[in-house]
Amino acid sequence: MSAPLWTIEAMAKAMGAQLQGALPMGITGLSIDTRTIQPGEAFFAIKGDARDGHEFVDAALKAGAGLAVVAADRRGSFAKDAPLLIVPDVLEGLIALARAARARSQAKFIGVTGSVGKTGTKEALRLALSSEGETHASAASYNNHWGVPLSLARCPESAKYAVLEMGMNHAGEIAPLTKLVRPHVAIVTTVEPVHLEFFASVEAIADAKAEIFQGIEAGGAAVINRDNPHFARLERAAKDANVSRIVSFGENAKADARLTKFALQADSSTVQARVLGHDVTYKLGAPGRHVVQNSLAVLAAATLAGADLAIAALQLGKLTPPTGRGARQVLDVPGGQALLIDESYNANPASMGAAIALLGQAPVGARGRRIAVLGEMLELGPRGTELHGGLAKPIEESAIDLVFCAGPLYQKLWEALPSSRKGGYAVTAAALESQVLGAVRAGDAVMIKGSLGSKMGPIVKALIRQFPSHGDRETVAAQG
Repeated sequence: MSAPLWTIEAMAKAMGAQLQGALPMGITGLSIDTRTIQPGEAFFAIKGDARDGHEFVDAALKAGAGLAVVAADRRGSFAKDAPLLIVPDVLEGLIALARAARARSQAKFIGVTGSVGKTGTKEALRLALSSEGETHASAASYNNHWGVPLSLARCPESAKYAVLEMGMNHAGEIAPLTKLVRPHVAIVTTVEPVHLEFFASVEAIADAKAEIFQGIEAGGAAVINRDNPHFARLERAAKDANVSRIVSFGENAKADARLTKFALQADSSTVQARVLGHDVTYKLGAPGRHVVQNSLAVLAAATLAGADLAIAALQLGKLTPPTGRGARQVLDVPGGQALLIDESYNANPASMGAAIALLGQAPVGARGRRIAVLGEMLELGPRGTELHGGLAKPIEESAIDLVFCAGPLYQKLWEALPSSRKGGYAVTAAALESQVLGAVRAGDAVMIKGSLGSKMGPIVKALIRQFPSHGDRETVAAQG
């Protein structure tokens, strides 16, 4: 039997918890979600914006959780023999456990932030480092005030590397996260006009991203995009934080991880680069110019963390896009097949431009079209309509054949599109769904993208339901 993630003794000591009921000797994992909890895990009853985790404690225990971590003022809600660790505040208890996980770990920690590409870069690092030793990384996009502590507390003591993603919507949110993680290497992928609803300028966004440098361990390194117009501002912030080493990446001739040559294919890329003084040629299993750019940061960070550059580069050939971030699927449609590109997880002007460019490179059949199905990009503040309208240029440059738009912010873009490019418009994604389903035909490449709140994901699911490939039919049948 493998060693537990935490012994109850160590866990209780870290959190200052009281013990109740018949507790196991240790737990195998940590969870905040009864839908995915595994037997033997500890359930943390965190209070969220919509629901209180204490409402789900009984369900978690019935599902096989080894114990639940609950707040002292809710202790009376549960049976007196229920296996519980009782703390003053559950989130603070999780943060304390995360701090203990960091203190006991001998791993090299890499922190990742940026306006675009955090999760993809984190996953690429997970892949690049995994052949060198046990590598722990954040699940999904667990990058906020509870996601980072949860990810850190899940780090096994045996890990050699740990990669944690850090995000923010407001200034001051990354600083406590990076001080908790204390990364040896911190990456800022890029700075773009994202969350403008909460920031006065893009420069203010750069300053918020630069908070990640405040937690870098002594002797650590900052990895910064030299091609970004805010490079100098980020570099200055890193120096002000007394970061020992600043490493830049990009096409810029002065970049420490410099792109020298690349070729984009429909579903992959080949790259030549000079990384920290070493020439390297490698293949990327996932397509996109932005993936090429961020691969430089990945290889620089992996090298700085002590990994072998050649092995890390070789691993990137196995890279695949995460679900909702460029994952591709074949649809069986009348008369042939169509390609679905799922970018529905999130969107901002930079990632939307990158996704449109990627669609422009996608293969189509003899009579196929490149179709963009666009949901609103949220949290852009007063510039929302302007930034949505700005997509007209990448749509033109990438020769997109047909455009579907969901949401009032697209009204001006829709009016500006030539009639030959107008696929359909609706106020909501739900109202747009039937138009998209009715338009797809053999040979098409369809890309669906929008902010999570714009609810474009259901259109992806509807396409898969209506046009399942052979493998999808088996999945649907298995699910009843």
